[in-house]
Amino acid sequence: MAQLDDYDLKILTLLQANGRLTNQELSDLVGLSASQCSRRRIILEQGNLILGYHARVSPDAVGLGMIGLIEVRLINHTSDYVESFHRMVAEQSAIVDAYKTTGDADYLLKVAVNSLAELSALISELVAGHRSVSHVKTSVVLNRLKENGLTIAAPAPLHQKSA
Repeated sequence: MAQLDDYDLKILTLLQANGRLTNQELSDLVGLSASQCSRRRIILEQGNLILGYHARVSPDAVGLGMIGLIEVRLINHTSDYVESFHRMVAEQSAIVDAYKTTGDADYLLKVAVNSLAELSALISELVAGHRSVSHVKTSVVLNRLKENGLTIAAPAPLHQKSA
């Protein structure tokens, strides 16, 4: 992939905020013709700088309103243990993001489930019970403030009764 210029960076930024922009809308915002924007978008897609387009769906809409962050430490880092853990992560649909990290934990998993009971079962059966795992530490997300670089609307404040 050739060096990105200011037009490419602007296209990427605009599409990250709204992947539904047409080439004409994009061209109006970037200052290029629609055909130039289309060619640049195709080059960015083929160069794997645009990885896809998707709808941001509320977790509540699909019954996955509980988000958990699970720090995982492996017993050891032999290829057998690592590959086995990676396979489990790939096969488990409740794990929506997985990162190999530095620090105390080897991995950080973001999971989306329906309930606390489902989160507990996931931790017990798939993470803590997996032969590669030596330690887990879980945090439950109370409020999502920002995801994928986008601010999430703040929940309505709780009203307190006056005395």
